[in-house]
Amino acid sequence: MQHLVRLTDRAQRDMEFIYEFVQADASESAFAWFNDFAEAIYSLERYPKRGAVTPESKKLRHLLFGKKPATYGIIYAVDKRTTAVSILHIRHGAQLRLPPIRRRQNGLISTS
Repeated sequence: MQHLVRLTDRAQRDMEFIYEFVQADASESAFAWFNDFAEAIYSLERYPKRGAVTPESKKLRHLLFGKKPATYGIIYAVDKRTTAVSILHIRHGAQLRLPPIRRRQNGLISTS
């Protein structure tokens, strides 16, 4: 069953930043790399559980794309009820882990 892949506002901003950072509009090779990156994200519609569970939360997964030193982590959540994949954040591999998450009665709340 295919899942719907949705980017949160933050993930959309991350994608725009990466597009500008790699100068995808100025180089054919950068544009091809960016297209491969986007295809990797949208391939989650067919294989949503292929990413590893994150150490920060069992409810989140991450998919790595690229080779060092240009590895990017795609942080996402899979909703079984709606068969949707929500891309939450995309970060460069050199960035720190996600901030700690604390529990509240009404769900997970980030401390940052």
